Amino acid sequence: MGVTLSRWTMSYFAAALLSLILGECLMTAGYGFPSAPIRAPQTLVLVHLIAIGWLSLLLCGALFQFVPVLIARPLHSNSLPLPTLVLLVAGLAALLSGFLQLSGTIDVGAWPFPLAAGLLASGFALVLYNLGRTLWQARPLPLPARFVAVALLCLAATVALGATFSLVFAGPVHSEALLAITAGGLPLHVLAGLGGWLTFAAMGVSYRLLAMFMLAPELEGARPRAVFWLGTGALAVVILGGVAQILRDVTILPALCVGALLGFAALALYGADIFYLYRARKRRIIELNSQMAALALISLAAAVALIVVLIATNRLSDQIGAVVFLAAFGWLTGLGLAKLYKIVAFLTWLECYGPVLGKTATPRVQDLVIEGRARPWFLLYFLSVWGATAALLFAHATAFRMANGVMLVATLAIAVQLLRTRLLSDLTAEVPLPDGAHRPHLLVSLPNST
Repeated sequence: MGVTLSRWTMSYFAAALLSLILGECLMTAGYGFPSAPIRAPQTLVLVHLIAIGWLSLLLCGALFQFVPVLIARPLHSNSLPLPTLVLLVAGLAALLSGFLQLSGTIDVGAWPFPLAAGLLASGFALVLYNLGRTLWQARPLPLPARFVAVALLCLAATVALGATFSLVFAGPVHSEALLAITAGGLPLHVLAGLGGWLTFAAMGVSYRLLAMFMLAPELEGARPRAVFWLGTGALAVVILGGVAQILRDVTILPALCVGALLGFAALALYGADIFYLYRARKRRIIELNSQMAALALISLAAAVALIVVLIATNRLSDQIGAVVFLAAFGWLTGLGLAKLYKIVAFLTWLECYGPVLGKTATPRVQDLVIEGRARPWFLLYFLSVWGATAALLFAHATAFRMANGVMLVATLAIAVQLLRTRLLSDLTAEVPLPDGAHRPHLLVSLPNST
């Protein structure tokens, strides 16, 4: 209660979905890994299109709406998300142009990487400022918000490492420290972004959203606190310890090993917490978004198990692409799509019927969706992700492209369901809008207090 709808969250979601669909189109066409080496410019186009264009825009849009929910305080600024979105999209376009130039696809001069570094750093700085000021006003923070705070620090580290890479790619650099970080810092960049910014934030928000949507008890005990501290320790060891090792010109393997042990322990306890939420829920028949979130969590567990097996067989470096793919598309994308299905309906319902709540009868949130029509597409999505992961493990590029084609079809179908929800297309004709309610705009929410 008392939380304002974020005006531009739907625009973030739309831009994110377009990036996901474009990335899946490219993979289906055979662009980038595994048809090209994992460090090839073509693969870097795909990686950043998904990591920044899809996952980061999705998470930023969600955090602008739900950080105020986590702390029961308003967002510091409701006007900053629009320029933030413009800077991030423009920075992503410049970054992709730089990688396309490295691949020989285009020739536009030396400007893309410095411009991308400036635009993306500025955009993410606004994210850090807006969310950081919001969290700072609410100290001491509840546990889910502390996950988000650490994730924001990891975002800062990810952007700093990425900006360093961009400056080195842009032209001659004589700083030995910057050259050393560029040469050995890619694993730290990936782990800070995928593990710290994206996964740690998703873990924190999931504690609150899963409990809220399943009517389960809030978790604040010793085990979730252990998840937080073990995860924070793992990220600190990997990022700070890894950078220190690079600057000392020694291997970062010890930092990665210690961080992995702490991280695996945190994920094991997190899994136990989420299992408890599902068992302790008061809503006996859970909604589709929570059912599909369970499949995303299974994908996370599978990614961790795969890492352990590959380490035991000394094949992790050879199969790291399969691990990252499963984490990015099975865990993060699967969870993102599942929660989008609920969040879009929830925010649309609030915007449409919030002004008349308590004054007249209104539909339920679930009346805005038809779960039976969406369920097969979600199941097809996860099956195709798991099939694509298997294709990578067995080095079958054609099967990987075919699985990605199925992923693309499923994602498009899910996007159509989200569009229908936003347009109120699944409300029956016998349920007219009551006086005082209004049809939401597609990409912009009216910032009414709810």
